[in-house]
Amino acid sequence: MFNSLQDKLDKALQNISGRGKISEINVAETVKEIRRALVDADVNYKVAKDLTKRVQDKALGQNVLTSLTPGQLMTKIVHDELVELMGSTHEGINLSGKPSVILIAGLQGSGKTTFSGKLAHYLKQKRSKKPLLVACDVYRPAAVEQLKVLGGQVGIPVYTEEGALNPSSIAENAVKFAKENGHDVMIVDTAGRLAVDEAMMNEIKSIHYFIKPEETLFVVDSMTGQDAVNTAKAFNDALNFDGVVLTKLDGDTRGGAALTIRSVVEKPIKFISTGEKMEALDVFYPERMADRILGMGDVVSLVERAQEQFDEEEAKKLHKKIAKNEFGFDDFLKQINQIKKMGNMKDLMGMIPGVGKAIKDV
Repeated sequence: MFNSLQDKLDKALQNISGRGKISEINVAETVKEIRRALVDADVNYKVAKDLTKRVQDKALGQNVLTSLTPGQLMTKIVHDELVELMGSTHEGINLSGKPSVILIAGLQGSGKTTFSGKLAHYLKQKRSKKPLLVACDVYRPAAVEQLKVLGGQVGIPVYTEEGALNPSSIAENAVKFAKENGHDVMIVDTAGRLAVDEAMMNEIKSIHYFIKPEETLFVVDSMTGQDAVNTAKAFNDALNFDGVVLTKLDGDTRGGAALTIRSVVEKPIKFISTGEKMEALDVFYPERMADRILGMGDVVSLVERAQEQFDEEEAKKLHKKIAKNEFGFDDFLKQINQIKKMGNMKDLMGMIPGVGKAIKDV
């Protein structure tokens, strides 16, 4: 995630590292390299230009404190601007309804159905909710079956209507079903198209009108770069959604969509998805993402993942075994499996400050 951008920003900031003071010349050189790095990462040129202009204005005339080098000061300014660009603060999901209805929208192939399953799993495991998945994609072959499989994997029921072709009617009936069966959250997976068209927009507007969701989330494939931003803008103009979800951030993505989308559609990024596993869903925190982009790691997220997999009883048993010199290969295997549940090892190492860069150097 963001490897290319991270490398280029690191090189740009090295331009000013080791300098005795911040001057107009070395700031201009650094800012030019930062702008080039952002544009290469598929960040909208106007957004990149505005960000680097703010960085330059803040850097010029700054007195470097005795405890800081020009490089450290410049890194802090860039970090603060990246946080601001991605939304400043984390914005949570609205679960105030009874049941809370969450409508999932997006283009075909963006990962809506997989995200619906991940979100249901997240709400069940971390928010102690009783979710219901609703299959409203009546066009794509096997879309309903895919949602059933995902629901089965995480132990969450899926509401379907065999042979029904009216998504608005299915969604309305699902609300009644959720109320009758004690489900406090309802996640509605809708159909997508290969491009934004009138038929899709009318259908999603109709579903939105009938079920009046507390939260409408637009799912974006990060790998499509600026196309993702343009699609989000078109959807937002028609639907006025509440938040964005970025999927496939573990793929060969340059990160431009993540950096640009907030400033273009003025809607917060709420979740990021980084893999196929049902656990591979993270709440989006602008500050943590800026840390990762600048190679500072993300210790808070790493600790959170470790806490999720930590079993206190198992840890006590293990402690006793080590004390009695009875730690065997079976115990070692359990430890490895716990680490594997935390996610991809490369991603985990990247969350430790300095380690991600060191691995690349090796």
